[in-house]
Amino acid sequence: QVQLTESGGGSVQSGGSLRLSCVVVSGDSYSRSCMGWFRQAPGKTNKGVAIIDETGRINYEDSVEGRFTISQDNAKNTLYLEMNSLKPEDTALYSCGAGVSCGKSNNVLYFFGGSVYWGHGTQVTVSS
Repeated sequence: QVQLTESGGGSVQSGGSLRLSCVVVSGDSYSRSCMGWFRQAPGKTNKGVAIIDETGRINYEDSVEGRFTISQDNAKNTLYLEMNSLKPEDTALYSCGAGVSCGKSNNVLYFFGGSVYWGHGTQVTVSS
């Protein structure tokens, strides 16, 4: 079982920045070999934004590449998402996820190979 807690969401104007944090409260390192940020806008499905695996390999969803940066501080058991040049279409509930493996295909980010664990999410609202 992996427990995750996100923070850092808020309301900003278009062009603004936010930094999200996800603390790994508990869980073994194997079960969270890959971690990432996903988001769900109202009326839409949950979609991967950025993922990072245990080797440090990173993948981004195309629409955020160059604007968002995922990173992790293993000493603090924390995953980050630095979001710059925010747009109204970035408005969503952002959740931190953890799993055994992850990948990207046809601009879709996904976990595979075992159970996936999620935090409760943090809301990001970008106004024009």
